[in-house]
Formats: sequence, C-alpha cells, structure tokens
Amino acid sequence: MTTATPRTTDVSERTFPSGFRWGAATAAYQIEGAAHEDGRTPSIWDTFSRTPGKVRNGDTGDIAADHYHRMPEDVALMAALGLTDYRFSVSWPRVQPTGRGPASQKGLDFYRALVDELLAKGIHPVLTLYHWDLPQELEDAGGWPERDTAHRFAEYTALVADALGDRVGTWTTLNEPWCAAFLGYAEGVHAPGRTEPEAALRAAHHLNLAHGLGVGVLRRLVQPSAEVSLTLNLAAVRPLSDGPTDVDAARRIDALANRVFLDPVFHGRYPHDLRADTAALTDWSFVRDGDLAIISRPVDSLGINYYTPTVVAAGSHPLPSAWPAAQDRAMFLPARGPRTAMDWPVDADGLYELLTRLRDELPDTPLLVTENGAAYDDYADPHGAVHDPERISYLGAHLEAVHRAMAEGADVRGYFLWSLLDNFEWAYGYSKRFGMVHVDYASQRRTPKDSALWYADVVARSGLPRS
Repeated sequence: MTTATPRTTDVSERTFPSGFRWGAATAAYQIEGAAHEDGRTPSIWDTFSRTPGKVRNGDTGDIAADHYHRMPEDVALMAALGLTDYRFSVSWPRVQPTGRGPASQKGLDFYRALVDELLAKGIHPVLTLYHWDLPQELEDAGGWPERDTAHRFAEYTALVADALGDRVGTWTTLNEPWCAAFLGYAEGVHAPGRTEPEAALRAAHHLNLAHGLGVGVLRRLVQPSAEVSLTLNLAAVRPLSDGPTDVDAARRIDALANRVFLDPVFHGRYPHDLRADTAALTDWSFVRDGDLAIISRPVDSLGINYYTPTVVAAGSHPLPSAWPAAQDRAMFLPARGPRTAMDWPVDADGLYELLTRLRDELPDTPLLVTENGAAYDDYADPHGAVHDPERISYLGAHLEAVHRAMAEGADVRGYFLWSLLDNFEWAYGYSKRFGMVHVDYASQRRTPKDSALWYADVVARSGLPRS
C-alpha cells in the first residue's frame, strides 16, 4: 500500500493532522457472545473459561456484550461518537469451525453484515484475523507450538480474505502474539493454560510464521490498496538503574518481550542474545530454512498496544514462567504513580518512549496506536450517568504523549481507544471495565460514559481541548 507523508502536528494547538484516524477497538470473544450459534464451535477460550479456577467468578464469553445480536446498535453508537475507524477481530471458530476445511457461510455472513454496516456509516473497518481464539480442535492437535497451526492460519486467512477482501481496507494478521505464546503456553494464565516454556518459544516462532504466511495470502487476495499490518504489545522496558546487572536484566526482558517479534518481522532474524539466553531451553531447530524470509515480508504499518511500562532490576527472585531464560536474573518492580483498577501504573511517558524508539528503529514504518485505555470501577449513578474522570485523565495524558512523539517525528497515523464496550476481560471475567460505553450485563443496555463524550469531542476537533 502506498502511504502519504504525514503532516506535522501543531504543538501549540494540540491538534492532529488532517486524516488522522480516530477509532475504538474490540475483540470477538470479548464482546460477541452467541458462542453456540450458527455453527460456531469452541475456541481455546471457551475451554479455558470453563476450567475451574482459571477465570474469575467462573465467567465465560457465552453472552459477553451480545454484540452478535446487537451489532447494528453498536455501529450506530460508533457513528454517533464520530469514529472514523473501528478495529474488530474475526472469530476463527465462527468462520472455520474445525480450524481446517471450508468456511461457515453463516459465520462469514455476520462479518459481511458488520463491514457493510460500518461502510454505510462512513466508518473504516480495521479487521484483525487472530485475537487469541484458536479453534479448540487445533489446540487438541498441538496448538501454536506445532508448525501446522501456522499453515492452518494461512488457510483461514484465505477464507476471510475471499469474503471481505474487496471491502476491508486495513488487515491485521495477529493481535499481541506475545500474550498468545507466553501467557498461554509458559505462564498458563491465558488459554490454553499450558506451562511449558520451551513450547512457548516454539509458539512464538509459529505465530511469527503465521503472520508471514498471512501477509502472503492477503497480498494475493485483497484489494491492492489495502493496508496489511501486525499488532504487538511492545513493552516500554526500563532498568531500575544504570548499573550493569539492571541493564542486562532489561536487555533480557526486551529480547523476550519486543525483539522476539520485531527482529524477525522487520529484520529477518532472531536476536543473537535471545538465542544465547534461551540455549538451555531450546536449540531453535524449529526455525527452518526459508522461514525468516516469509516472516519478514513487508507490512504497511505496525500497530502498538500500550497500557503501562515495565521496570526491571537484577534479582534472585524467580519471574513468572512467561519469561523463559530470564529466571533468577531479573525481577519486575512497580512503577510509581496512580494505578488503574487492574493495579497497573499510569505512565504515559512509556507510550512516548515506545513511539520514539520505533521512529528511530523503523523509520519507514507508519505506526498506529491500536489499543490504549484503562479499567476503572465504573458504575451508573441513580440518574443512569457514568462518570469516569480517571479514564478521561488517562486518555488525555496518553494522547498528549502521542502528540509529543509525532511533533518529534514519529509517524503515527491513528489512535484506537480500548475499548468501545465493557466486555469479558479474559482471566478477569466481567470484573474489570475498560469500555468508554458502559454495558449493564443483565439488560445489555449501553450507556456512553463521560469518557465517550469527551472522546467524541476530541474526534470532532481532531485535537485535545485546551487545558
């Protein structure tokens, strides 16, 4: 895709360039519900959420925000807020129930209808192919640690591209493969709940391979002007001090959090230090000849998901097993500052740091902030209003950070608030609310929070209010 040169931001007025993309994001399992309708089969998250003790309160995504039945209402909400873009994911088991073979036309029909509804309202569809809902049958065959899963993803990509390639302008292969690999296969706190560090490294490689195979499929099947991208939850890693042991601990975490994806996708290699750090776990023989050429197929943009920074120090306390090869040599420390309901520190400088790092490391790659937001203990008052000043403060600070990075040369093309709706928050169930629209789960009533009205004003002016 040919991309235009971005315009310079107006620092004094805190405005964003003409054409800047203002969106919100969701994920299929978190909002759709209809888990057993129209041929959809279980994903790994259906199975995981039914495993005792894995999800708070035993919550599942069976109903979630019922978006499957309320999609037109939700798109109307987006239009009322003035969004230019909507980032959503396709449910793999809804489209290809067994993870192989032909598509379910009823499943595809839902996404055809969604895309048509968005386009009719003037909203640009931003489609993510994989947001963690692997068909359970593929996990039963070994899941992402098995190479075949990457080829099954390519087949699934072709089914979706055949159906929507003429109408969707932005395609994202994977969302946060780090979480899928390391939280799912090493730490076990995400589906499928395995605790096998070596398998997590294989999963990371096969997710990278799936991305590259998916890029190849999309280049063949979608409209030539379409944008093809990848979304990563890169960590803003900070050493506690300038001391050599703290700096080395941060290097190890940076390799496992960031460079395990950035280096193969953008440079066609895995970091030498990552291979050395993990030599006791694996010899990396799962990387075959030709894989890195596939993985490094060019993309048109990179999506960045950011919530909070990571502070690292040298230490003797074992890290969670999501960090293979960092055991006994690094530990995480809490960053200072106010905290969200997730107990995550609020620190917008981390987003600025990431965007300026990528400006320097990937100067020819346009960037999108594809997720940014915060959970707070929101509730409707007696008049039905939902006041969330903490979220407005969070969003304002992070948009200031985006604006500052752009003023210093970062090529950021858009911002997507997480999330449009309160939803199923993975292992936290329904206990955490990230939405700018409140969802009463008993009635499924949608109520825009104060933050939604604030964000609508930001979108309308394409800039931040004067402080």
